[in-house]
Amino acid sequence: MPSKPKLLYLLTEDSFFCSHFMERALAARAAGYEVVVAARENSYGERVRATGLRFISVPFNRSGMNPFREFLVLLKLWMLYRRERPTIVHQVSAKPILYGSLAARLSGVSAVVNAPVGMGYIFSSTDLRARILRPWLRLAYRFFTNPKHSKVIFENPDDLANFVNWKAVRPADTVLIRGAGINLDQFQPVEKPETIPVIVLTARMLRDKGVEEFVSAAHQLYDEKIKARFVLVGAPDPINPTSITVEMLNTWNGEKNVEWWGWREDVAAVLHEAHIVCLPSYREGLPKSLIEAAACGLPIVTTDTTGCREVVDDGKNGFLVPVRDAISLAKALKKLILDSTLCQRMGAYSRKKAEAEFSSEQVIRETLAVYSQLAPISSSIATIESSSS
Repeated sequence: MPSKPKLLYLLTEDSFFCSHFMERALAARAAGYEVVVAARENSYGERVRATGLRFISVPFNRSGMNPFREFLVLLKLWMLYRRERPTIVHQVSAKPILYGSLAARLSGVSAVVNAPVGMGYIFSSTDLRARILRPWLRLAYRFFTNPKHSKVIFENPDDLANFVNWKAVRPADTVLIRGAGINLDQFQPVEKPETIPVIVLTARMLRDKGVEEFVSAAHQLYDEKIKARFVLVGAPDPINPTSITVEMLNTWNGEKNVEWWGWREDVAAVLHEAHIVCLPSYREGLPKSLIEAAACGLPIVTTDTTGCREVVDDGKNGFLVPVRDAISLAKALKKLILDSTLCQRMGAYSRKKAEAEFSSEQVIRETLAVYSQLAPISSSIATIESSSS
């Protein structure tokens, strides 16, 4: 029997693999690939192993700048690639792309898929550190994003166009796959009771997610005596330089209609309590939180920026507001809070948009097509896998 092509996912965090790539990895295995996952192991490594996928821990530090430690990570990746001999590596976000592409070149990996999702703190923040690092990261992307026999997957057309303009990718090697996809059976609309409107922001608690603007808008509307609950759902991310402190979140909790629910695993249940979803982010790849909201048939208020504007058709399933503009954010939220009929109409449009554009099946199909271009599954393996599944 011919051997299966090996597909290795390289990411910085095990949690991100579970939330954004697990479905695609399992579909790839069902299609006939041997699948290996390599990432920093926190609390999700065992969840990956429980699916039968092999998990390898890699000591990534997303914000690490120590040259010696970063060299050791690169060395570990080179040894990993030499030992595993993957047919394809699928590398997600900056460090896996930069380090992994170099390791792939040195170890003779034949096919590379790179996915610069989100672009992160360096491209969204106005901090001095981010402004200094931005041109250097852009230069590094030019050297490592699109090696020979590779494809580069983007989540939105803005990032794709930027990488082409930077001459970091060859246009013929680019692929647009819009986000991680959503399970439309798990995330569905439900009837809402006649209660005070609940506006939910689900994200890591970062300044760059627009958390401060969300709280400011909530306070403005409270002062205007608008009845609503503004709920933050998510945990801080201490590794990220823009993380909100637990102390600040606890200060906001219970103040002027703001609530902080912390990290919640049951996102669908949270959204079933929501009437409106809000994400005033400064920049995204294509936010899964908004796709989940759309699938649940909710109106959305988000920023007119890269990634976010892909989910919202302004005036149809929500509103787009300027980045870092709490006043405009409050006005948009007020329109929805005071008009339940508008919420229902926009929510129905959200669900239709999710069904047409963001289903898991579509994302899986498009991703497997990329793998097939680089390392096709032989017909005998495909037959065996389909008969066993």
